[in-house]
Amino acid sequence: MIDVGDLPQSGGDRSGRELLDRTLILNERHLRRTLTRYLEHYNGHRPHRALSQLCPSQAEAGPPRPINLAEHHVHRTALLGGLINEYQIAS
Repeated sequence: MIDVGDLPQSGGDRSGRELLDRTLILNERHLRRTLTRYLEHYNGHRPHRALSQLCPSQAEAGPPRPINLAEHHVHRTALLGGLINEYQIAS
């Protein structure tokens, strides 16, 4: 059984609770797949206040250099039915 109390709930972050409030979970397999994808985003891509607004994958390398977004194409990836969006510079 999955304990939803294990979802990240720090400070003003309520996205874990929002995920469950806005998603119709069909069965345990769907719940596991949804929580796994959410936790991948939370631990790999989402900025954390404790890391000076860096995501965990940037914590050791430091912040990326600033760029002019007007000179680049930005690619958006919708996750979990559009509840979460991740953005990357298109190559």
